[in-house]
Amino acid sequence: MLVPLIAILLSASSPADAPPKAETAANQTSYAIVVSESTNKDAAWRQVVDALVKRHGGAVITYKTSVADALPELKQQFPKHTCFVAKPAEATRQFVAQVHQLTRALDKDPYTDTRWGILTGYNAAGALKIAQHDKPLTIRKVASGTEIAMDMVVEGVWYCELQKHRMVQKKPDTRAEQLSGPADTTKALVDTLNVYKADLFVTSGHATERDWQIGFRYRNGSFRSQAGQLYGLDTAGVKHPINSPNPKVYLPIGNCLMGNINSKDAMALAWMQSAGVHQMIGYTVPTWFGYGGWGCLDYFVEQPGRYTFTEAFFANHHALIYCIENKLGNKRGMSFDRDVVAFYGDPAWVARMADRTKAYEQTLTEKQGIFTLTIKGNRGEKSFTPVNTNGAQRGWRPIVAFLPYRVGEIELIEDSGLKPVITDDFILIPNPRQYDPAKSYIVKFKAEPAKPPEPVAR
Repeated sequence: MLVPLIAILLSASSPADAPPKAETAANQTSYAIVVSESTNKDAAWRQVVDALVKRHGGAVITYKTSVADALPELKQQFPKHTCFVAKPAEATRQFVAQVHQLTRALDKDPYTDTRWGILTGYNAAGALKIAQHDKPLTIRKVASGTEIAMDMVVEGVWYCELQKHRMVQKKPDTRAEQLSGPADTTKALVDTLNVYKADLFVTSGHATERDWQIGFRYRNGSFRSQAGQLYGLDTAGVKHPINSPNPKVYLPIGNCLMGNINSKDAMALAWMQSAGVHQMIGYTVPTWFGYGGWGCLDYFVEQPGRYTFTEAFFANHHALIYCIENKLGNKRGMSFDRDVVAFYGDPAWVARMADRTKAYEQTLTEKQGIFTLTIKGNRGEKSFTPVNTNGAQRGWRPIVAFLPYRVGEIELIEDSGLKPVITDDFILIPNPRQYDPAKSYIVKFKAEPAKPPEPVAR
């Protein structure tokens, strides 16, 4: 449900047992687990489901043949988070597309209605480890095989995929420094996982379901996978096993096929099994347009501390759908990216960047049903541009703020000429590009908590 600019009545669903107003807290914790009947009957994988129920509560929704069959129950629950527990053989490219389509079908608007993740693993034990982990992650150490905005991180290192020997390192409380790195960065990157124990790992460049080719414009080594084991293979043929158990986030923003689980040897499974990855995204197809991947870097890394990794993924996806609906940008490219980027992991696990100064501040407050979103520039900047211009289809992404609870009827009071889109659980503002850094921009609207849905006929 959405309100584009003008006040329109909006009707949305929320959990049936949520009381009025106190529904704020209920919506914050509402959770559903979707799993096939066969996987739910497998004793080892049932432990994964049970672990999620123990941590989050919520309903378990089973289906027999197609995940699309979960739609009626999912509409009834209308949860904030939905975890799709799937064996590797189930987590196919087609499954990812079906999950995208299913989770946009809970109501009549075109946007994703529940923040979802696909929880899988090389085996049930690996998936269970992810399901049981509840300690939030604040990302301070970042390592990357491509250029990233180092002023947005506490500390980290990146090795250039375009230019041999180029690397940039940032230590805590210092400015980033460009240095000369090795010609073959395979072992150096392996060490950022095994020794440095990075909290976030970022890659781009050529890849398949079996490897990541580290150099994009020059000869370098690669990361490869076999039977759940990730390892580096340098240009001399030396193998460097990766064993990095600390929980982390993986962002393969520009890689083809990194999210496509087409066998037990898939890279995605090895990242989870031997590299400690608890949440990751990944293209399930060869990528060319890049909006679905690079945009996660914009929202997550370049607005540090503002979004959890889950929120950053869905802020970017909402932005993509907004562009499609309003015929902005490359329609073919946007449509191509819509259903092909997977999100793996428990969507309710909290991983976010350590807070840093951002290009602009946004603050959402609510008092007696009146929501106020205030946007103000930082550092004297005059446009909402990303800090870093590396990568495909960057820049001018909308401003997105998530509402603290799901709402129903909406009345727009003030918009500062920003033409917002307001849905039942987020507000999106088209990027104004130029703005007055001395001025605060305000969007104000009135909204009531969403009414409980009608019971599903059985």
